[in-house]
Amino acid sequence: MSEESKFNFSEEEVSQKDEAVAQSKEAIKKDAQGLFQSIKQFLSELLAFREDTDRDATIAAIKGDIPFKGATAWILICSIFVASVGLNANSTAVVIGAMLISPLMGPILGVGLSIAINDIDTLRKSLINLAVMIVLSLITAFLFFRFFPLGSQETSELLGRTKPDLRDVLIAFFGGLALIIARTKKGTIASVIFGVAIATALMPPLCTAGYGLAKGNFDYFGGAMYLFSINTIFIALATFLVLKLLRFPMLRYANSKKRRNISRLALLIAILVMVWPIYTFVKVFKESQMENEYKLFLTDEIESNESLWLQREKLDPQNNKITLYFNGEINQATETDLRNELNKYENIKDFNLIINGNKNVSAERLMDLYDKALLTIEERDSVIINLNKEIEALNSNKGMLNVDDFTHLAKDAKIKFTDLESFGFAKMLKSNDFKNADTVALASVKWNTSLKDSIISIKEKELLTWIKKELKLKNIEIKRD
Repeated sequence: MSEESKFNFSEEEVSQKDEAVAQSKEAIKKDAQGLFQSIKQFLSELLAFREDTDRDATIAAIKGDIPFKGATAWILICSIFVASVGLNANSTAVVIGAMLISPLMGPILGVGLSIAINDIDTLRKSLINLAVMIVLSLITAFLFFRFFPLGSQETSELLGRTKPDLRDVLIAFFGGLALIIARTKKGTIASVIFGVAIATALMPPLCTAGYGLAKGNFDYFGGAMYLFSINTIFIALATFLVLKLLRFPMLRYANSKKRRNISRLALLIAILVMVWPIYTFVKVFKESQMENEYKLFLTDEIESNESLWLQREKLDPQNNKITLYFNGEINQATETDLRNELNKYENIKDFNLIINGNKNVSAERLMDLYDKALLTIEERDSVIINLNKEIEALNSNKGMLNVDDFTHLAKDAKIKFTDLESFGFAKMLKSNDFKNADTVALASVKWNTSLKDSIISIKEKELLTWIKKELKLKNIEIKRD
């Protein structure tokens, strides 16, 4: 076959190959579509919860939990007291225990439900009971922190609730989602799930607000109530969104004019419920970014520089100002360098950086240096002590017998004590108080088995005296094999 005809395929063969390739591509495409549909169906079955919803029972249960009186009020008082004790003692476990018994869910869910289903009467009842709940909680926390002997202690659990950040918003929103999803499920779920989802976001801020009132610190009170307001709105928002997603039926009114007015009012409230949380989320998110960058600036640009001794610092977001106080003088080059480094941080680069230094090192800094010097001296002394012990150990090893000396000593021992069957000699470290170590000479002996123990004891005393004399040692022991 010639070179020209070797790869000369017919048109029919080429057509068959193209058709086979097309069929293969089509089969792969169908397999991919089938796999995609299988994954889609699996995820749909895994995450779908609309079919597992009992709308009528959910509405009845939420409305039944809105009234806030009698046993519910006393349970709230007790849980607020327990939470206040936990915050005062800085005990997370006690705060969690208070959350398990807190009945804070009813009015919050009522607000979200009423807006979602256009029920103004339920909204009014929910807001009234929510106000009663807030007042009762504040009074309870106020009385505890005002009259409890140890109530003035500021703990990290308390101070952590005076200013909201992005994590608090996420806790409130996803806690509200978990709460309402569990509430709408058919069947029964442990009621503590409902309480914990709400109490996690609401109880600690209320207790902290009561602390602020008791101590006359309105910055704490305002910060805690701001956090409480954010959490309440985000929980109501989560309830509203889930009920809308589940398509809960809207409440119908016979009077057409009243129906239109209520629908407009409900729409307005729904818009506010949506817009305010979004605005708050964006604001808190920016504040969190700014504080994180500020902390990073202090860590990377100042604390890592051993020549800079930062005494204190202050971030003032309202006035876009950062104030730094240093021990020692800050030269122009260092100040310029800090201002240039600040430009690397997007959220604080426009802040006015105020740098204050002084010529004298503060007493606090001198004490730090003194403590570091003492620590260095202690470490040096410890090293010296360990080296001395090693030297002593080396010196003690010099007293070890060489082979010739030991052989001569063993022969003399056998001549003097004919009942010896074996003889050994060594030095070892021994501790009687488990703190200090001493070097001890050890003679290992084996006697004729026909000797009685009383005779062996006498001979060992004689052997001990003889070895001390021969080797001029004071500390020696005999071990019988």
